[in-house]
Amino acid sequence: MPYKKRHWSAVKNQGYRSGLEERMQKYFSENGITFKYETSKIQWEDRMFRKYTPDFILPNGIIIETKGLFTPADRRKHKEIAKQHMFLEIRFVFENAKRKIGKNSKTTYGDWCDKHGILWADKLMPLEWAQEEGDWINLFHTEGTYT
Repeated sequence: MPYKKRHWSAVKNQGYRSGLEERMQKYFSENGITFKYETSKIQWEDRMFRKYTPDFILPNGIIIETKGLFTPADRRKHKEIAKQHMFLEIRFVFENAKRKIGKNSKTTYGDWCDKHGILWADKLMPLEWAQEEGDWINLFHTEGTYT
């Protein structure tokens, strides 16, 4: 799928926070995959209550999180969410899964997910993820906050 670089404001004007999110939306639409974009919030605790807004939620309950940069704060947040909400199925799509998590690290974004038992993809989500029949609790039938 060819991708033309566009100015950040053009992506933001369409309601997305990144070019990767915009490409995922187009990919879903082209492949007939229904989804919700940033319609729900998941509460998690880190010395105080916080809220996480998933990027995409598929009808089968799978949450797709797109990441260009996967910061230490993001990694810590997702480890905590996984501990506190074990029944959620959160999967990552990275802009570049081979990117290292730190300047002096040999660990890539994909390696980090493998270590923590999280499914991930590079550039685009595998179509099979949308076709899976999950045992995941689909908490996102309506907009709102899940606690």
